[in-house]
Amino acid sequence: MNREKEVYKVTLLGSLVNLVLVVFKFVAGIVGHSSAMIADAVHSVSDFATDIIVLAFVRISHRPKDKSHDYGHGKFETLATTLIGVALFAVAVGIFVDGAKKIAFWAQGGTLPQPGKLALVAALVSILLKELTFQYTRRKAEQLDSQAMKANAWHHRSDAFSSMGTAIGIGGAILLGERWTVLDPIASIVVGALIVKVAVDLLRNGMGELMEESLPDEVEEEILDIVRGVPSVSDPHDLCTRRIGNHYAIEMHVLMDGSIPLKLAHDRASEMERLLKERYGEETHISIHVEPDEES
Repeated sequence: MNREKEVYKVTLLGSLVNLVLVVFKFVAGIVGHSSAMIADAVHSVSDFATDIIVLAFVRISHRPKDKSHDYGHGKFETLATTLIGVALFAVAVGIFVDGAKKIAFWAQGGTLPQPGKLALVAALVSILLKELTFQYTRRKAEQLDSQAMKANAWHHRSDAFSSMGTAIGIGGAILLGERWTVLDPIASIVVGALIVKVAVDLLRNGMGELMEESLPDEVEEEILDIVRGVPSVSDPHDLCTRRIGNHYAIEMHVLMDGSIPLKLAHDRASEMERLLKERYGEETHISIHVEPDEES
C-alpha cells in the first residue's frame, strides 16, 4: 500500500464532503436566517482549507532525506497538524464572538430572526456526513500512522459536534417560537467552546513534537526492554527519543564486554537496530553508542 496515495485518497474524499457542506450550509443559513448555521458553514470552510494544508504538507513530508534535511521531511506533517489547530482556534473564537454579540443584542430587547426548517435539515445532514467521514479518516489514519490525518479526522468530528449544537439551537428556536430565537446564537457559542477544546489538544500535540518532546514513558520503556533482550548488551542508558512526523528517532548508549571482538559488538548493535525497526518501522532513525563495560 502506497502511504502517500492512501493519505491523498482519504483527504480528497473529506474535501469533497466539506465542499458540498460548505455550499449547502451557507445557502441554508442565509435562506433559513440562522446565525448558528452560518457559523457552522464557516467551520466547514476551515475544514476544507485544512484539507488543502494536509494535501500540500503530506506531499512534502514524504520526500526522502536530502543534503539540507538529514532526518527527512517528516516534521512538515507535524507542522500541518499545528496549522490545523491554529485554524480551528481562530474559527472557534470568531464563532464565539459573533454569538455573544447576538445574545447581547437580544438581551437589550432586540429581535432575532427565527431560523427556518432548511437550516435544521442542513444541520442533521452535516452530522451524518461528518461523523461517517470522521470514522473513515480516523481508521485510515491509524492504519497509516499519520498525525496530520488524525488531526484532520478530529476536525471532521468537531464539525459533527458543531452541527449537533447547531441542530439543538435551531430546533429549539423553531419549536419554542420567536421568544426563544436566542437559542440559535447560544448554540453557536457552545459550538465554539467545543472547537476550542479540540484546537487546544491539537496545538499541544503539534507544538510538543515541534519542540522535540520525548515519546511517552510506556514507549521508552518498551524500547529499553527490546534492547535488554539482546545478548551481551547491558545497562541501556541516556535514552533520547522524539517523533519526526510519523516516524520515531531513538538514540541511546549501551554497555558491552570490552574484551569481545569489534565485529561481535557491531553485530549486536545491528541486532538492536533490526529489532527496533521491526517494532517501530523501517524509517525509524536509530543511533546506538556502544561503551565498554569495565566490570566485565
